[in-house]
Amino acid sequence: MRALSRSLCLLSLCLIAGQAPGLAWADDETQAATAAAQNLRNAIGALDAAKTKADRVRALTTTITAYEQGLAALRNGLRRAAIREDEIQSQFNAKRADIGRLLGVMSTMQKSEGPLLLLHPGGALGSARSGMVLSSVTPALQAEADKLRVSLIEIAQLRAVQANAEKVLEDGLTSVQDARTELSQAVSDRSALPKRYLEEPDDVRRLVESADTLDGFATGLAGLDSDIGPPVGNFPDAQGLLPMPVIGSLLRKYNEADAAGIRRPGLVIATAPAALVTTPWPATIRYRGPLLDYGNVMILEPAQGYLLVLAGLGTVYGEVGDVLAAGAPVGLMGGTEPAAQEFGADFVQAAQKGGSAGQTETLYLELRKGKKPVDPTPWFIQTKD
Repeated sequence: MRALSRSLCLLSLCLIAGQAPGLAWADDETQAATAAAQNLRNAIGALDAAKTKADRVRALTTTITAYEQGLAALRNGLRRAAIREDEIQSQFNAKRADIGRLLGVMSTMQKSEGPLLLLHPGGALGSARSGMVLSSVTPALQAEADKLRVSLIEIAQLRAVQANAEKVLEDGLTSVQDARTELSQAVSDRSALPKRYLEEPDDVRRLVESADTLDGFATGLAGLDSDIGPPVGNFPDAQGLLPMPVIGSLLRKYNEADAAGIRRPGLVIATAPAALVTTPWPATIRYRGPLLDYGNVMILEPAQGYLLVLAGLGTVYGEVGDVLAAGAPVGLMGGTEPAAQEFGADFVQAAQKGGSAGQTETLYLELRKGKKPVDPTPWFIQTKD
């Protein structure tokens, strides 16, 4: 864990190093990386002070989230650095021909002997006028040269940020993988959570066996009676306040057609392999496990009459009936995270592409009210616009 803490601190410094004049693009990423580094330091302290298994689960969850936030900030920083470098290069190429011609003229005048300058078609007066024109051009030319020098320095700084990023990621990757393993063990070892069910209802097992669609299963699940009231909290008033359950990029919106023309009443989120998935609101686990071709599915009940469906996980935590606090881990995405050596040039190139580069897994998120899905977009902070 200490190695991971050092890595995220280096990550924030890596982006802060890009805060030289002209690199204002790094502000957001620097703040995000700095916040992630601080969160990680807090989590490490909480791990050291953990007295219960539940405390350890919370601290490990914060640890993994902090690393993933820092990685996202670094990826965005690299992408924006590449865009900025391309802009500078384009500007340089556009001006290089003009500046080259002016420099050629000045060089010719500087090398020419005095008598030859008098051969101007307009005579000595014409030569004098030409000299006056060129003398007035020289300061402007110097200013252009100064701008180019600043741009070249900025490119060097951008490339230094990219080079530092590789070392940061190599140092941190092993530690975060260890943290995920420890989290899985800690979840298994923790004391029993408050439950709404003494055991998994037989009706749920029958629903799983008979389900032929996710909609049919969720509709059937919504029709089952629950034993006691839902977790405390006014969930309907949480619109626009919920964090996304995973760090990633919105791939498809509610009812947006995919490449095959299929529309789904939920959000499709692209994530990195093994990304941590958490519950955005206190909720009860109504179902967890494999379902049809969706991989592992987690269905949470954040309030009476509402179900939050999370499909496509590689690993799921907890048991049916567990009552979870907001931010509690519910599982990890599938896929295999690249080895440390793959976080070099390939990572930089993927980050430069932007979008969901490097995010090879997809989480399907569906919010249901009663027995019908509703648009979850207004509920979540990152998608409400």
